[in-house]
Amino acid sequence: MRPPALYNVIAAVSWPILHGVYRLEARGTENLPDGGFVLACNHLSSFDPWPLGLPLWPRTWLRFMAKSELYWFPMKLVVDGAGAFPVKRGQRDVVAIETATRLARGGNVIAMFPEGTRRKKGLVKRFEARPRTGAARIALEAGVPLVPAAVGGTDRLLRLGKLRIAYGRPIELDDLRGLDPHEAAQLATDRLMERIYELEASL
Repeated sequence: MRPPALYNVIAAVSWPILHGVYRLEARGTENLPDGGFVLACNHLSSFDPWPLGLPLWPRTWLRFMAKSELYWFPMKLVVDGAGAFPVKRGQRDVVAIETATRLARGGNVIAMFPEGTRRKKGLVKRFEARPRTGAARIALEAGVPLVPAAVGGTDRLLRLGKLRIAYGRPIELDDLRGLDPHEAAQLATDRLMERIYELEASL
């Protein structure tokens, strides 16, 4: 499954910056399964998608949920062109969940930030960073792996320090599939966030 042309352009332009200026270091790529899965990462800054996705390109490309506020002309053309799809933050967006589930079943990699928003912002925060169950719900409903990841350094870009990304092994979900969906999603999210925090601490 090939990335959209715009995704390739963004990745190609970003590659020398991340690998040259920021000396991007990635580990754990051998943990990533074949086919569709949900890739869930901590969220430090708006720059996080770049180190999360670039080490996997061009063999694998990521489908991101983009906040609905970005869907204005001409930004909508850029977001859609990069393969993203909209999500309404702060509410249960059934359409976004269904879209992500369908894409994951179809072999796509769905990239998500379970904390929902960056942990720190320069402006007053409208949404607080706290773990949400969407990533786990999608993985459980689609029957695909749920993979943890952690990025480090994106909150200190002006210091030109090294960027790091770590990909973990898929979270165990088989024992949760017979449970109530809400309970299963919460238990899976608890396991996911514990592993994400472990990966982040190791960077």
